[in-house]
Amino acid sequence: MKTPARRLLPVLVASALLTACASNPNNPYDPYEPFNRKVYGFNSALDRNLLKPVAEGYRAVTPSPVRTGVSNFYANLKDFYSLFNNTLRAEPEKALNDLMRFTLNSTFGLFGLIDIATPAGLADNKTTLGDTFASWGWKQSDYLVLPFFGPSTVRDGSGLGLSFSMPGPEQLVYHNTPEAAAFYGLYGVSQRERLLGLEEQIDEASLDAYTFTRDAYMQMRAKQVGTTLPKDSDEEDIDIDELVGGDAPAPAAQPAAAKP
Repeated sequence: MKTPARRLLPVLVASALLTACASNPNNPYDPYEPFNRKVYGFNSALDRNLLKPVAEGYRAVTPSPVRTGVSNFYANLKDFYSLFNNTLRAEPEKALNDLMRFTLNSTFGLFGLIDIATPAGLADNKTTLGDTFASWGWKQSDYLVLPFFGPSTVRDGSGLGLSFSMPGPEQLVYHNTPEAAAFYGLYGVSQRERLLGLEEQIDEASLDAYTFTRDAYMQMRAKQVGTTLPKDSDEEDIDIDELVGGDAPAPAAQPAAAKP
């Protein structure tokens, strides 16, 4: 049975998609800029006043091996959904790889707390439902900032909303609303802790943090799905790998822990 929290998340995503209707196409892939900037401001205030301080406290009191274990646990659940998506994408080799990763880490890796699969040579090729839509032909998609989740696209936001309406293995972890809130709250804090310091880099690198974040995210997603963006004369090329230091995730919202 779905908890109220699980029912609320698809509503939030759907609301964002439906609200983004008044266009102001100053940028070819950001026709909803007025709406996006308002949501960006809301998310920034939430991050500044709540998420960042909690993430800093989490880093201060939680030993690094424990933080790694928490991150590995959620990443292992994502491998399950990668299996689902690579099956939909008709990628049998990747799907088998994901199955082996999930099975190995869920058993010998103590429910995913220890990543055994990567040192064993199994590739980490996580995919989302947005990636699946792109492989089916929906490669170009407008930028959309989602409340709480942050940078996204109409395509990826649609995939996120659909993902939250599906049952998944994370429901074995929580059984009621408080447990679901703790589950997703810990995931959000873990993800935010990994991005500590990135906001300073963005502020130093740009006069407009919104534009810089948008362009970085859209360039990253275009590279991931194998397409090119409509060129804006004012757009600056951004080295995503240099910005995030190679291993850290790009300045983009991650879908909630166990969703494609």
